[in-house]
Amino acid sequence: MLNDVQLNEITGVLRKGGTILYPTDTIWGIGCDATNTKAVDKVFRIKERLLYKSLIVLVKDVEMLEKYVSSVPDIARELISSFNEPLTIIYPGGRHLPKNVIADDGSVAVRIPDHSLCLQLLDAVQKPLTSTSANITGAPIPYSYRSVSNQIKEAVDYIVPLEHDKVTRPKPSTIIKIDSNGELKVLRN
Repeated sequence: MLNDVQLNEITGVLRKGGTILYPTDTIWGIGCDATNTKAVDKVFRIKERLLYKSLIVLVKDVEMLEKYVSSVPDIARELISSFNEPLTIIYPGGRHLPKNVIADDGSVAVRIPDHSLCLQLLDAVQKPLTSTSANITGAPIPYSYRSVSNQIKEAVDYIVPLEHDKVTRPKPSTIIKIDSNGELKVLRN
């Protein structure tokens, strides 16, 4: 867990539109306030990612999720409560987020992490955070802090000083898309 000084530094960076490098429940990620268009643009620049590729957003709980999607279907609630692995759900009807977070079809990819550091950050900032792998687009995914490139480390505004010796789980989250009819489709398992 972050101490109060670290938490204040990070929340200050995020509130000013900065970016962070941080461990998540899946892999090392680049994060920012997902409601801040300029901060999200900076994440795209750091990753050298095309703008039409949307980002995953982390929220702390279903209550926060409900603020950023038009509806949370019962099937999504069941999946969230029963899934034992990190799960990202793509919901139709993203809202209260900048255009560069919401996909062209209006959907948004959201995960509720099971990771004390992420939950601590989300609780402190009271906003959703972006969560995208801490690599240049097309480069290998970083499963440890040591495997994050110096280019990424130098580009972010703050590096979270925890879990630098830990190797994260060997794969990103499962991604399930829910369409406007409530139909499910597994996009990544």
